[in-house]
Amino acid sequence: MGRASVIGANTVIGPGVAIGRACRIGANVSVAFALIGDRVRIASGGVIGEAGFGAAASAKGPVDIPQLGRVVIQDDVSIGAGTCIDRGAYGDTVIGEGSKLDNLVHIAHNVVLGRFCLIAAQVGISGSVVIGDGVMFGGQAGVGDHQTIGARPDRRSSGRTFGCSAGRDLVGVSRQTAAPVLA
Repeated sequence: MGRASVIGANTVIGPGVAIGRACRIGANVSVAFALIGDRVRIASGGVIGEAGFGAAASAKGPVDIPQLGRVVIQDDVSIGAGTCIDRGAYGDTVIGEGSKLDNLVHIAHNVVLGRFCLIAAQVGISGSVVIGDGVMFGGQAGVGDHQTIGARPDRRSSGRTFGCSAGRDLVGVSRQTAAPVLA
């Protein structure tokens, strides 16, 4: 644990955790299998690094897939109360620098969230979604698994999406209509 970091009452810091400098982790938070940068804030009731929903079909019914990755939370991230961030299945779930997550947000396994993203309350991001820098989600937005949201490297889009429920890859926002541009 880094210098000047504070851990709240009844918080559990489990295995595989490193906490940076000047972090504030609220009461009743659970953290496991996570690398937490500097100046990170996690509000009360957050759950960081629990196993994601990994299952595969078999002849005998669903079989659990081990979740062996981590959660990587970069510097200056703020995570609201009751927010859950699942650890990666094999790789890492990543929350980019300077991003702000409101209360009651769910980030599933293997999500890569870009830098300086804003995510409002009750947003759910399904597994293996990649979100570019500066993307914003309005309250109760949802993203299905294995989507890509944000500017492609070969395009000059703002990469911002507001209150979007995506079923296909989004590559940015139309400058003319402010509507999502689908891949």
